[in-house]
Amino acid sequence: MTLVAAAGLALSCNGFTTPAGQLGMNTWARRAVTVSSTAVPKKTLAEQAAEAEASKIKFDPATLPPPTADELKSETGADFMPLANALMTGDLKEADQITRDMLIFIAGAGPRSRKFVYFTEVPQIPETDLMTMENLWLKYSDGKFGYSVQARLFASACKQAEEPENFEVFCRKIGWNLMDDGLERKRRWFGADEFIYDVEEAPKGHLPLTSALRGTMLMKAIFKHPVWSRPEYDQKKKK
Repeated sequence: MTLVAAAGLALSCNGFTTPAGQLGMNTWARRAVTVSSTAVPKKTLAEQAAEAEASKIKFDPATLPPPTADELKSETGADFMPLANALMTGDLKEADQITRDMLIFIAGAGPRSRKFVYFTEVPQIPETDLMTMENLWLKYSDGKFGYSVQARLFASACKQAEEPENFEVFCRKIGWNLMDDGLERKRRWFGADEFIYDVEEAPKGHLPLTSALRGTMLMKAIFKHPVWSRPEYDQKKKK
């Protein structure tokens, strides 16, 4: 076979033949089709944000190991396992109630008998017990809930408002306030509970709840407890 005849043969690729003179044009055409068929419309910022949110791995406290004996220490004889169980199973409403009950228990005989704690009694609450309760909340909420978290947010709110104790700005930060027909109000706790018992949905610091029926002094006293000055809770090292 001559070289001329060979040049006139069709070029073969995967069983399809293409005259040699048309190779360049057909190759370009195939590329053009490929590019046009893979073009994707640009997504809006809202769509990108929605996809990013959906792709997040949701925190599941049930995947974490149960607390060790060292993580349940108490100087008052308190049993923190019911709190741990509620947190591990994601029953945050139950965990929230247990926390208020445990606060009364670890505060001593006086609070136990009257069923509530005076703010003046808070500094005497043993650090060991308060740390155990706090560390369970931090562990099983991925660091989102707890008194130390609230204490940092309260300090931040006061700094933002340039006031020593601005409770309203704090309530807005942690989602304890909401807008209702254009008016700001506190979430309802009794009756139709409006608080958010979901680690994914609730704002940071939303839980635990502390009763303010007798004012906010108890809550503020908890935020000032000496235990939060320890390195692991140092507000200056946390965001």
